[in-house]
Amino acid sequence: MPKRRQIVLVTGLSGAGKASILRVLEDLGYETVDNPPLGVLEALVGDGDLPLAAGVDTRTRDFDPAAALALLARLRDRADIAVSLVFATAEEDVLLRRYTETRRRHPLAPGGPLGHRVADGIARETALMAPLRDTADLVVDTSGLPLPELRRMIEGRFGQDGGPGMGVSVVSFAYPKGLPREADLIFDLRFLRNPHYVDELRPQTGRDPAVAAYIEADPDFLPFWRCMTEMLGRLLPRYAQEGKKYLTIALGCTGGKHRSVLAAERLAHHLQSQGWRVDLSHRELSAGLAPESAVREAGREALTQSS
Repeated sequence: MPKRRQIVLVTGLSGAGKASILRVLEDLGYETVDNPPLGVLEALVGDGDLPLAAGVDTRTRDFDPAAALALLARLRDRADIAVSLVFATAEEDVLLRRYTETRRRHPLAPGGPLGHRVADGIARETALMAPLRDTADLVVDTSGLPLPELRRMIEGRFGQDGGPGMGVSVVSFAYPKGLPREADLIFDLRFLRNPHYVDELRPQTGRDPAVAAYIEADPDFLPFWRCMTEMLGRLLPRYAQEGKKYLTIALGCTGGKHRSVLAAERLAHHLQSQGWRVDLSHRELSAGLAPESAVREAGREALTQSS
């Protein structure tokens, strides 16, 4: 069966990072165009060969959510293309701060003091864009998402040489720092004994053999592992059968350094041995390469400047 041409429509709230997503797709080899009139977009899809990424939002001439949804439905009915809708969003206070710092005008802002103009514009746009968010294949919340993590997420989902089928992302994290926003399935490892309380193990990570041996010696680790892998063995083929293109499995513990890292490493290897395309990341270990606040600020600044 011929491989279908990939079409990615990128939409969302102003200031949420749509332009950053388009740039990642451009780097992946997609032909990109930002804000073409809706009447032109269908013609742009045409019968070409290159994958296409198009940005569509409230700045688009003749934009109307109902018309955008109708266009999306027509494109999804075509057998020669595979269409995905990506919706970029962020929390209201984050969007407000980005606009306040740059003093840019919100496209739907009414007149009045700057803060009120932006807040009202965000509220109007959130309501207007809700139908598109509801039908999106991927919702990306960039509120605290560093630009490298955004790039990894988009590359994993839409990379052209990753092969067919569903891709799986396995990520470890620390509960006190919040749940990964992109997670589809979450497993809590905090019931296992914690290497943090063993002096010689505390500075190590779940990648180290001594830590791995300590965690795996917990009498509840093996029963949990068998239940989790058996459940995933049943779920993943069904997700793929239903057309899901990318699935994120998150494993968390208290510090995101020992138990969740060990389990994520083991799970990624297990899923790869089963034939799945797997991307592995450790959120808190990655954050340790640079001060977390600096990473987040760099990501926020890049998203603000490019949205």
